[in-house]
Amino acid sequence: MSNLPPAENAQHFSRSRWATFDCYGTLIDWNGGIRRELARVFGEQRADTQLARYHELEPSLQAGGERSYRDVMTEAMRELGAPAGEEEGLAAALPSWVPFPEVPGALREARSRGWKLVLLSNTDRDLIEASMEQIDVPFELAIVASEIGSYKPAHRHWLRFFEATGASYEGHVHVAQSHFHDVVPANDLGLRSIWINRYGERHEPAPTRELPDLSRLPDTLDELIAA
Repeated sequence: MSNLPPAENAQHFSRSRWATFDCYGTLIDWNGGIRRELARVFGEQRADTQLARYHELEPSLQAGGERSYRDVMTEAMRELGAPAGEEEGLAAALPSWVPFPEVPGALREARSRGWKLVLLSNTDRDLIEASMEQIDVPFELAIVASEIGSYKPAHRHWLRFFEATGASYEGHVHVAQSHFHDVVPANDLGLRSIWINRYGERHEPAPTRELPDLSRLPDTLDELIAA
């Protein structure tokens, strides 16, 4: 079941300032959560190698959009060689993964300044609901891959967001850690973006703004779109 807002709210929403977010890697410590599970299953010495391999496997498993994210993670564990009975370990562990320390405070401050917050996530409804409980900050809605049959970097998350809310491009900023999944398609769509570059990566095209974490997010959002 999707939690899209009623159509009659679209006119009100169109006048608001909107920040859309990727969740895993941006708000929730996704790499840390995956690595801990890989270390548990494969051992500490293999954890980093298996994490790098997971990142290689995931995009191909998401291609086409038919698999749920739970199935993507399960199949990735099989391809990594997880022992029988451990294939579903990543999906089982995900609800316990915690936000980065600065995230709840930054999101609450953005909300206090009038920003409406939305999640655009390559995941499933039950998993994103668990992560929203971990973050403990209200979101207007969450659009997830398993309900729209599409994974980022495809554009359907953003198109569904604008359709559902009536938000204007001029009143919107997208915030994400993944350059491949989020910054590139945001640029393709002509959207403002803030790249949360937690790992000091270097990629093109450039985002509208770049931050090392969310500590300065409220001020940066206000710089891009004044109240």
